[in-house]
Amino acid sequence: MKFEELRLIEPLMRAVSTAGYTQPTPIQVEAIPHLLAGRDLLGCAQTGTGKTAAFALPILQRLSSVSHTDAGPRPIRALIVTPTRELAAQIRESFVTYGQFLRKLRHTVIHGGVSQRPQARALHKGVDILVATPGRLLDLMGQKLVVLSRVEVFVLDEADRMLDMGFINDIRRVISQLPARRQTLLFSATMPGSIQALADSMLTDPVEVRMAPEAPSAEGVDHWVYFVERRDKLALLQSMLTDAAYSRTLIFMRTKRGADRIARHLKYANVRVEAIHSDRSQRERQRALENFKKGKTRVLVASDIAARGLDVEDVSHVINFDMPRDAETYVHRTGRTARAGALGKALSFCGIEERGSLDDIERLIRKPLQPVEEHPFRSRWARKTSEKGRPKRARKKLGAVRRR
Repeated sequence: MKFEELRLIEPLMRAVSTAGYTQPTPIQVEAIPHLLAGRDLLGCAQTGTGKTAAFALPILQRLSSVSHTDAGPRPIRALIVTPTRELAAQIRESFVTYGQFLRKLRHTVIHGGVSQRPQARALHKGVDILVATPGRLLDLMGQKLVVLSRVEVFVLDEADRMLDMGFINDIRRVISQLPARRQTLLFSATMPGSIQALADSMLTDPVEVRMAPEAPSAEGVDHWVYFVERRDKLALLQSMLTDAAYSRTLIFMRTKRGADRIARHLKYANVRVEAIHSDRSQRERQRALENFKKGKTRVLVASDIAARGLDVEDVSHVINFDMPRDAETYVHRTGRTARAGALGKALSFCGIEERGSLDDIERLIRKPLQPVEEHPFRSRWARKTSEKGRPKRARKKLGAVRRR
């Protein structure tokens, strides 16, 4: 199918063409016609499938068809709520790109980590489309700077991540201020029972678009695991980064302190690297992200705040320096590579104490991570393998290690 068949208006078609899009992705094919018809929608799709355009294009078309005519400040007509600052900024950039030939519409983004003054000024002038994170949105609602009584379209993006971060009560407070008659869209990469319950409470006769089984790994990603002692992980990483094939590498850590520590060590090894996590100011985070996108920074070390908030083309490698705390996080981390049909590699450093995390990941993505048999830092416990060529479970091997 081509974009012309989706019945988008000419200014949007021109923007899509200018952005270099030729064919819509599967979720865009499935979602856009229903959204143009005004239906509520429950969308489940893995990261990197183009769901931002799937909701942004119909919203722009709907709002452009009837312009604001009141004498007073224009009301907020579309609200998109998303969990992280980075993702909010990227969604707003998408609206800028797709709406560049629709001069009548205004949009802005509000999030924490920066002064609210510029955001308050933009709101005072009036905006049609507001992209927001929950905390700052509620702050400005409390100050009467955000009024939601005229919202026509409400989008809850990355709903499962929102619940993981403890935003459920904030979301319910936002929903309570929305008009009963509205179009509501809920997008989530996974669909656990809690998300289904939330969808049931906020959607009316929704169309369901599920593009893949729950929480699969992204297509085009090669998954490898390195069995390595924790003390040797940094040396293994440094040896890898001597290879120029690691052209744009994203490294995930469990903690903010760990991200800073690894970035500091890599700088000493003359690697062009920056760290991004929630303790950095918004300006620092945005600068690090822009440098990574432009290739000024070869390596970006991130805590899990970036697992869903990064949309960077041509990430060659995702490295799980720390195995994630839950298997779903692995899916979102590795979804930062192989985006939009590209290929990528996901490499995981697994210590003996992290063997259970590996089992959970393989169970979720329904395939094994391929072990790298030959590397200079392969752990002793991994050398004695089971008959299937995989290390025995951590509990048994841990006992063996302690007896040495």
